Order: sequence, then structure tokens, then C-alpha cells
Amino acid sequence: MIELQPLYDKKCECMMCKTKFTTKKLRSRFVVVKSYDTDFAPTYENIENDPNLYFVAVCPKCGFSFTDDFAPYFPPGSKEIIDSKIAQQWLPRSFGEVRTYLEAAKTIKLAAYCGTLKKEKHVSIAGLYLRLAWIYRALLDHEQEQRFMKLAVDEYMEAYITDDYRGTQMTELRLLYMIAELSKRTGQIDQSVKYFSKVIEKQGSFNEAKIVEMARDRWQEIREKQKTKI
Repeated sequence: MIELQPLYDKKCECMMCKTKFTTKKLRSRFVVVKSYDTDFAPTYENIENDPNLYFVAVCPKCGFSFTDDFAPYFPPGSKEIIDSKIAQQWLPRSFGEVRTYLEAAKTIKLAAYCGTLKKEKHVSIAGLYLRLAWIYRALLDHEQEQRFMKLAVDEYMEAYITDDYRGTQMTELRLLYMIAELSKRTGQIDQSVKYFSKVIEKQGSFNEAKIVEMARDRWQEIREKQKTKI
């Protein structure tokens, strides 16, 4: 009997140039989470079986990089911009094999850039930046982790202001929590308190007790720390 491997080849078609290619994906049965951080960053039993490594598909021909969250629709003019800024600059190469964290970071940066040019939802771009922050946290690169958390919170703010998270798996309460938590982690304490308070105020409208409990705990941590400074 052939032993089942964690990675398999997924067939893809580039959303941009329609090139067919394969990229590695992880079988879900091999993904074992030991714990979650307060911004939902998972710690995996085996770091090689981290699905974030294979979250993005990169077209080897034109360089367009995308995830399952990307919409098939391209706004008018966006394909021409992507062709000019990415495809025409691209040196054909494959990201379809086993990836390191640094290689995965490159693919997620490419997807964030492609998604921005394509005008994907702010909540989707935020998720990419957040995954980058998690990768750099795993690599103990605090500067890059901070950089991408700040970009993520800015995109989550835009998602909240424009309501573009509606119709996605992101709920309003979870979005407010993410803004608050990432604001706290990046030193934007007043903004963090404001959004943790919003989570607590809206708790009666949502059935997400765990999020509310986490928000209360984090809000209390900030308050206790502020008291010790007085």
C-alpha cells in the first residue's frame, strides 16, 4: 500500500492568463494545531505541515498570484495594470514545489500585490498581510512582523468602514476584535481600547461568546498596564 503523503499536487488555472499548472497543497488530516495566539495565529504540531506555506498559487508563466478567496471578476482596466506591473516584469519560474517560510512569504507578498492591483476586498488583503505577520513571527523577525500587522490593521479598518467584509466568513464582531488586537500589538493603544469596547458593547447582537471573552481579557490587560503607569 502506498503511504499517503501530506502534500499533493493541485491542478490550477491562472485567473489572469489561463495557463494550467500545479501547485502543492496540504492534506487537512496532516494539519494539527497545538494552540492559537490571541490574534488567532496557529502553532502547528509540525511546522512543515503549515498550510500558510501553500496558501497562495503562483502562475509560473505570468506571475499572477491568487488564493481561493479571490473573486473571478476583474474590474475594468485591472488586467492591463497587472500585465504592465507584474506579467511584463516576470521571469518565468515555479513556486509549485515544497516551500520554506521565506519562499511562502514571497508568494503571499505577490498575492497581496496582485490583489491590490485587482481591487480585491480589503478583508482579503488584510488576511494576506496577517499571514505574513504570522510567518515572520515564526521566523522571529519582529520588525517585519510589526510591519505586516500594521498593514493588516489598516486593511481591516477599510473593510469595516466600507462594509466589504459582508458576504465573507469574517463576522462584524471578529473584525472589530482583529482591529483591536492588532492595534494593541502595534502600539496603537487608544484605537485598541476603542475597538475592544465596541466588541463588548455589541455582544448582545452576536452569538460569539469566545470573541467577547477574549476582548474582555485583552481590554482588562490594557487597563491593568495603564494603572501601573500612573
